[in-house]
Amino acid sequence: MTDRRAEIEAALQDVRQRIVTACRTAERTPDTVRLIAVTKTFPVDDAALLTDLGVTDLGENREQEAGPKAAELRELRPDAEVRWHMLGHLQRNKARSVARWAAEVQSVDSERLADALGKAVRTARDDGNRTGELDVLLQVSIDGDPTRGGAPLDTLMQLADRVAHSGELRLRGLMAVAPLTMTPNEAFARLADTAERLRQDHPEATELSAGMTGDLEIAISHGSTCVRVGTALLGTRGLASP
Repeated sequence: MTDRRAEIEAALQDVRQRIVTACRTAERTPDTVRLIAVTKTFPVDDAALLTDLGVTDLGENREQEAGPKAAELRELRPDAEVRWHMLGHLQRNKARSVARWAAEVQSVDSERLADALGKAVRTARDDGNRTGELDVLLQVSIDGDPTRGGAPLDTLMQLADRVAHSGELRLRGLMAVAPLTMTPNEAFARLADTAERLRQDHPEATELSAGMTGDLEIAISHGSTCVRVGTALLGTRGLASP
């Protein structure tokens, strides 16, 4: 475990330095970029080590893995202040489970999913399984490919209005993954323009989640306030937690 901690600590220092350097190049301050450590397919012990090293934001892509892992981490590190983020595609029938453990869902891409999450948050509150609203980022389909997930650009503003008027969800901003059909520079430039238009009607939607291990510097140059990093922190994907 000592070797693994040293490995993760060194990787975390490297990632944080990359963020600092990218912010300096973009004439931004590093405190404007949040790091989410993506722990999907890695054991809960790695998540615990990250919290020991001061990481407070952890991200998962599959509810089936995330829910049990969040519960296990509460047992391993009961005093850790962790915010769990749902990053991957979310089916409506998983909304009730996600509302129990997630602080934020970054992959809302339809009004039906938003409605399901709002209902799930109300239920979780009534059952005593959560307090407060659920933060939401709208996932944008930059290239309009429906197979990749994300809301098409022509439906985004209507979806934003739906979330903003929910009593249980809090609209925080946008999330996107650079599609293979575009360069990251092109993709994140288009995303930044979309975010600017969104903020004209929803000034509270200040978060822009873009950039992963391979393209976080480009994302930061286009205004990303949140980078989602897994491989650079934890290595190539391991086996999922049981």
